[in-house]
This record gives sequence, C-alpha cells and structure tokens, in this order.
Amino acid sequence: MLIGVVGLGLIGGSMAKAINQNTDYSVYGYDIEDKITKKAILVGAIEGELTDEMIPECDLLFLGLYPQDTIEFLRTHASRIKKDCIVMDTGGVKQIVCDAAAPLAAEYGFTFIGAHPMAGVEHKGFEYSKKALFNGASLILVPLTGTKIEKVDQVIHLAKQIGFVQTPIVEPDEHDRIIAYTSQLAHVVSSAYVMSPTARDHNGFSAGSYRDMTRVAKLNEIMWTELFLENPDFLADEIDGLVHRLKEFSRVIRGRDEKNLCELLRAGHLRKLEIDQEVF
Repeated sequence: MLIGVVGLGLIGGSMAKAINQNTDYSVYGYDIEDKITKKAILVGAIEGELTDEMIPECDLLFLGLYPQDTIEFLRTHASRIKKDCIVMDTGGVKQIVCDAAAPLAAEYGFTFIGAHPMAGVEHKGFEYSKKALFNGASLILVPLTGTKIEKVDQVIHLAKQIGFVQTPIVEPDEHDRIIAYTSQLAHVVSSAYVMSPTARDHNGFSAGSYRDMTRVAKLNEIMWTELFLENPDFLADEIDGLVHRLKEFSRVIRGRDEKNLCELLRAGHLRKLEIDQEVF
C-alpha cells in the first residue's frame, strides 16, 4: 500500500514515522517547506517526496493540515485522487471539513474519513514529531454517511498498527461538541490562567497543579485561533458554563459560606470519581 502524507508537522511527521516503523507500507510525504521534506527523507520518516504526479497512485492520503488548508487541498487536488483511495484529515474540528469534503468525495469517488488523533505535545513542527506519539492514544473517526464498512475497518487496522488503542466513531457535530470541552476549553482556560499578574511570582510557589494548568498555554496561536473560530458556538457555550460555575465559587468564597463551598467542592470531587469510573 502506498500512503501519502501532506503536511509534515507534529502530527503528519509522527504519522509518517509511525507508519514506517510499524508497517511495511511505502510512505511518501510533502511539506510546504522544502527543507522539512528533505529532512524527513534524510531521517527515514518518508521514502521520498510526494509529488502531484504521485497522488493518483496513493491508496491512502493523510492530510496533516489546518482545516482551511485541508479544504483547499481537497478542492485543488480532488480530481487527482483515485476512486478507491481513502483520504483522512487530522484536524481538530470536523463539521466544516466534512461538509466541504462530502461533495468532492461523491463527485470523484474517493472515500473521505475525518480523523482526529488525540495525541500531541505543546510544541509544533517536524522536529518534535516522534514514532511513538500515538502509542496508547485514541483516534476519533468521522466517516461520511454511506462510507463502506470495509474502508472504516481498513483504517481501524492501520490505527492499531501504529499504536492507537481506541477508535471511537462519531458524527461531525458530536465530535465538535465534545472536543470543545475536552480540548479547546482547556487551552482557553490555560491561556487565561497564565494572564494573572500573580503568574510572574510563581517561582518557588508552584508545583504539579500549576504545571498541569499552564502546560497547554504554550500553544500554536495561529492554529488554535482557526480551530476556535471554526467551532464558535460549542466552545462559547462551554466558556459561558465555566464562567457561571466560577462565579458561584467566587460568591460563596467572598461570602465565607462554608457549607455551600464544601458542597460545591464535594460535587466536583464526586463528578470526577463518576467520570473516571465510566472510563475504566
């Protein structure tokens, strides 16, 4: 099987490395920065450059691009993609991408399956990509309506080969609703948290909880701006809900309301135990 990877950043680069490490498939890649493509060849992440002429030969295409770049790539390259090829994006929002991909997939006959690897680090770029990035992670799959089960099974098999342990399948809007809470809100909160003037005084006063809260503030602001604005309603709803709950904490603390403060903290404690039980 010939696999093409377009965009050799953290996710695309890690995907190429993981496939090369764990399968016998041939992997070719392309990055807008030619030096990145050459480096990927040099370190053995890919066998060679993925040219436009090679795209019709690909059995599977991974698009490691921002959502709008994914849409633009599909619009300009759809006619080159062969009919039985599986095309997967790897971006953090799905409704806008799936809506754009569906008519192109129908017109040109390829299979589009949205994908979101739930793995990453707070750095960007090929230099931080690694073959083990997906070990133990979840790969959310968002197949279009009518996608053949054999194609989904093929993707699930590959996902397991390269380290993923879960492959939940959801609709695009369900993906975007949940990801607004599990991923996007965390980045908003972390960014807002470090903007406190007291953050400058943390040295010597901070430990694990501070590190956990601030880690994802080291984000790629260009990418996350695009992701947030492509999922505005779900994310804003989560922010508004959090603000409401924080205000309730502020009210009982300022009022020295020991009973209700204890109840709020206990409710959070019990909710955490409940959702952990659901996971395990």
